[in-house]
Amino acid sequence: MSALLDSVICGLPQSSTMSTVNNTTSGNESVVFRPSSGYDIPLYGLKNGVFYYIHGLAIGCLVTSLTCALLAIVFSLRQNNVRNFFSNWSKSERFIVYMATCDGLFNLTHLIDHVHITIVRDYVHPKALCAFYGFNLSFFIAAQQLLVNIIAINAFMLMFYNRHLNFGAGDWKLFLWTFGAPLVGATVAVAFEQYGPLGIFCFFDGVKGRLGELFFTTVPLLIILPVNCILYGLTFGKLHVRAKEIQQTLGPKSTTQRATYRAARSMSMFWWALALHGAWGQISRPVPNIFFYIVPIFTNLGGVFTLIVFIVIRRKPANSTGGCTIPS
Repeated sequence: MSALLDSVICGLPQSSTMSTVNNTTSGNESVVFRPSSGYDIPLYGLKNGVFYYIHGLAIGCLVTSLTCALLAIVFSLRQNNVRNFFSNWSKSERFIVYMATCDGLFNLTHLIDHVHITIVRDYVHPKALCAFYGFNLSFFIAAQQLLVNIIAINAFMLMFYNRHLNFGAGDWKLFLWTFGAPLVGATVAVAFEQYGPLGIFCFFDGVKGRLGELFFTTVPLLIILPVNCILYGLTFGKLHVRAKEIQQTLGPKSTTQRATYRAARSMSMFWWALALHGAWGQISRPVPNIFFYIVPIFTNLGGVFTLIVFIVIRRKPANSTGGCTIPS
């Protein structure tokens, strides 16, 4: 997801992201103007008439994604007792709630940002409000990256070693890593004034936020994406072998094997949407203008993918429920 936001940066016209030079002749003198912040970068889409198309597409996708994320949470809570969330819910089921929550809060923040810009036809003011939007976007994007990575590691451990990662009582270890690390990073970015207008919406400032964007999105993605690819490549290879074994195995042992297989496969579903986002953004830079329409579709539909994962997991055969409901 963050790779696509990064691709938006790379897809902006060079005249928007580079220093603007205005030569005004007064005798033999020339004045060179360099933008001091993202507010000095022209808002993309106003001059070429695509402003409402871009933001309208983004708003439509965000509303759809937010609705799907809420449905995933509501259906999950209706089918399971919320009082036993940490005791009887499987990791797959809890991951759905965590991912849907991140998707929903990301969608809500980004939706308000786009609506604000669409109404005023200008960047968000005051600067603190734009920084607040950027803070939330970067926080939930980073949290999802780390959560998806943990899911990849857990699926790998489950498939190869038949064991879950220990997240501690109430998943406190998972929360500390998934949300604590992004919170620290985003707070540091605020301290160094890294957030601001990006040319289309509020994220890392298009002029002053390059270091924040580099260390908060680009570098983590370049590390997490290959690691996830390797882990899931190994996991799916093992899943393929294990599936054949399960079909040929009879007796009590097959139930345990089938449970492990289904649990790992269920957790694997979470990763592919974000991996598709990241890979697409990496292979398409610098992006042509058409990607200003494609990027919002893929970036802002995380809730749709989460709901699809929920539906796939819940459609498991009734006699194989153990595979997706291993308590942990």
